Amino acid sequence: MKHLSILGSTGSIGVSTLEIVAAYPDRFRVVALTAGKNLELFARQIRQFSPRIAAVASEADVPQLKELCHGLEVEILGGVEGLIAAATSDETEMVVAAIVGAAGLTPTAAAVRAGKDIALANKETLVTAGHIFMEMVARYNVRLYPVDSEHSAVFQSIEGHRSQDISKIILTASGGPFRNTPVEQLAQVTVRDALNHPNWSMGRKITIDSATMMNKGLEVLEARWLFDVPVEKIEVNIHPQSIIHSMVEYVDGCVIAQLGTPDMKAPIAYALSYPERIATGVKALDLTIFSGLTFFKPDLDKFRCLGLAYRAINDGESMPAVMNAANEIAVEAFLNGEIGFIQIADVIERTMDRHQAHDLKSIDEVLLADSWGRDTACTICGGLRN
Repeated sequence: MKHLSILGSTGSIGVSTLEIVAAYPDRFRVVALTAGKNLELFARQIRQFSPRIAAVASEADVPQLKELCHGLEVEILGGVEGLIAAATSDETEMVVAAIVGAAGLTPTAAAVRAGKDIALANKETLVTAGHIFMEMVARYNVRLYPVDSEHSAVFQSIEGHRSQDISKIILTASGGPFRNTPVEQLAQVTVRDALNHPNWSMGRKITIDSATMMNKGLEVLEARWLFDVPVEKIEVNIHPQSIIHSMVEYVDGCVIAQLGTPDMKAPIAYALSYPERIATGVKALDLTIFSGLTFFKPDLDKFRCLGLAYRAINDGESMPAVMNAANEIAVEAFLNGEIGFIQIADVIERTMDRHQAHDLKSIDEVLLADSWGRDTACTICGGLRN
């Protein structure tokens, strides 16, 4: 039986992970859970899975959660220290890192230091602290399994092959709800429009990142560190059907792809059960119902955020952390109705323009760069609102 800590259990990845745990009570046991603001759902999860530790992101929410969990044998904690305690519990063997955004970096890094294997759904950990985090993974001899559908696809496509034979990694993208929208119409996009993803069911922040294609820029950075491949060998193709989740091209011209119905339970289950495969309830793929699978290059004039991500990669050092911070602030401002859709890219670009990239040598320095990016982006958002 594998003992799990799930960071971000009330998000879409966390909920899907717990569905798999519930289906296999003889294989998986939940030791710790963490959540953000959805305390009602969190309390129901605690009642169902009986973790030893439950932690909320804000210490101010601890009293309410204790009231909701009255009579349960669970240690309720709050704040960053609570998240770290959940991630580093002695009983835990694997941590499912599913907290959205840079907030997931600190507890995930703590889990690595504690020697826990990581099922990584929090792409921002590698975006903001790639070389530092991967050095930690090697130093503490932990295993790292990708949960993002694209990186799981690459992981599966390189199994049994030599890394030196990889010619190119091809990450696929749905193109989001605006892949066919003329660029001049993007200024009229509403929050409701942007949250209407055609293929995937995801949380609000990730869905907006898909609409701007920033998510694909973050995934390029993640792939660069996960698979130790230079960014020049990582390509993005828009694939509207979301059937091929990513591909690997080899030096002999052969391409290996991983295909499947769009459902996050499949890559989650593979990370949890590797090297075995377990039934997930995901509908089997029937290729005969598709008239064709199509691919095309992304339009960087329309999807400016993807271009900004490549710029951050090329600038390197602290720039990806600043870019990611600015994106989180801008997406939140858009979701709150404070800025327009096309202004998300404006905020990120202006924040990056004000930053001088510098070397990062520790997680604390990454967090300082993140804080600078957030403060600067907030100031820029304030100017756009005025």
